[in-house]
Amino acid sequence: MECIILAGGFGTRLRSVVSDVPKPMAPIGDRPFLELLMDYLIGYGFDHIVLSTGYMHEKIEEHFGESYRGVPLSYAVEHKPLGTGGGMRNALKCCREEEIVVLNGDTLFKVDYDDLRRFYHSHPTRLALVLRQVDDTSRYGSVTTDCCDRVSLFAEKEASHGFGTINGGIYMMHRSLLEEQPDGKAFSFEKDIMQALYIKEPFFAYTSGAYFIDIGVPEDYMKLVNSEL
Repeated sequence: MECIILAGGFGTRLRSVVSDVPKPMAPIGDRPFLELLMDYLIGYGFDHIVLSTGYMHEKIEEHFGESYRGVPLSYAVEHKPLGTGGGMRNALKCCREEEIVVLNGDTLFKVDYDDLRRFYHSHPTRLALVLRQVDDTSRYGSVTTDCCDRVSLFAEKEASHGFGTINGGIYMMHRSLLEEQPDGKAFSFEKDIMQALYIKEPFFAYTSGAYFIDIGVPEDYMKLVNSEL
């Protein structure tokens, strides 16, 4: 069980309330958000975590060092912005497994990873993405699936509104999907892989109603700070 956490963003929207650490290190009580995220992953048996870092990467390395709760950590540092796809491709060099889980470092989505693994292996695919139902998709854009859970449409934020399913920022995939892309090149995983390829090859979506919070904006960050999680 191996995963990549995307923790290299600039956190521009959150900077009005958290400015001295990278976004995944935003304090929740006396702990950084990234600890909450890794605690959840370790509970599902992940035994190697790769942190894809960039902005203020030293803060993350200084806090965690080489391991967390006995689980080895690897750091894949972006010395220039590579986008979500480029960051994943860069982090892949630290991964050993053929199948990997990738997730955002600013989102806590309490997915059942055992069930996600079963879903992935029961479908003929190189990619399973996790969807979340929300009341208003306009902040994220929406994803539509057919009756067999195959992705049939991605809609941008401008074309999305009201109740629907959004990309929850968790993926289980075969590493070949990333290895086909050149290393060191900046690209978007969402646009340059998912939206470019879903018509040509089957990508499937696992929908979860589990707890979900994205701390990328101050309002939602403060919700988590003031919660009893």
